[in-house]
This record gives sequence, structure tokens and C-alpha cells, in this order.
Amino acid sequence: MTAYDDQNVFAKILRGEIPCFEVFRDERTFAFLDIMPRSPGHTLVIPMAPARGILDIAEDDLAAVVRTAKRIAIAAMKAFDAEGIIIQQFSEPASGQVVFHLHMHVMPVKAGVELLPPQTRKQDPAVLAEHARRMIAVIG
Repeated sequence: MTAYDDQNVFAKILRGEIPCFEVFRDERTFAFLDIMPRSPGHTLVIPMAPARGILDIAEDDLAAVVRTAKRIAIAAMKAFDAEGIIIQQFSEPASGQVVFHLHMHVMPVKAGVELLPPQTRKQDPAVLAEHARRMIAVIG
């Protein structure tokens, strides 16, 4: 397995080198909106710890990511009047992983509304700011 690269985009976001639309953070996890969302409220949950994927993350850090993903899922259901949630995690290139810092996609969905294809359209920053505001307002 390839070693963790601390120059990946999510590591840079964690260090504040790249801006993002943050919705939650605690001592072990960080959650922010995907700039190319597949659905309104599409949020990424990452560990603060350096981990390439599920194969190399410490179990306690993975447990923290899962707890935060659940918290984000509940908030997204409320903030976007969703009818369901999709949670995805990809590890290593063959799975479709593109950014090599472990992350979980949390996507609120409604019946009959298709997800956009991955990485196809950057969302307007004003829309993302409004979505972040909605998420923050309901995160408990």
C-alpha cells in the first residue's frame, strides 16, 4: 500500500491552506461540503489524523469518523428535508478513491431525484455558503 501523502487536498484543507465550507469539527474529525456535490448538502467527513483510507486508519479514528458521519447524516436529513441518506467510502484507486485522505461522503437524497454524476459540476460558492449555514443551524 502506498504511504500517506501530506500534500493531498484534504490535508491542505485541514491545515487551512485551502478554504472550504466547514460545517462541523471536533478533536478527531472535520466535516465540510463537497464543492462538486452530487446532491444538495453533500458533505465530506474526514479524520484529523493522517490516514490514506480504511486500510490504514486507526480503529479509534475510524470510529470517530463514523460517529461524525451519523451526526452529519441526521443534520442533513433535517436541513434538506431529505428522505434518505447515502454514505460512501472508497479506499484505493481500484475502488474509485480520488483524494487519498480517508473520507466518507454523506449525501442526503429524495425519492425520484437522481444524484449528479461524481465530480461533474462545481457548485456556486453562494449556494454552498447557504447550504453550510443550513447544516450548521441544525447540527446539535
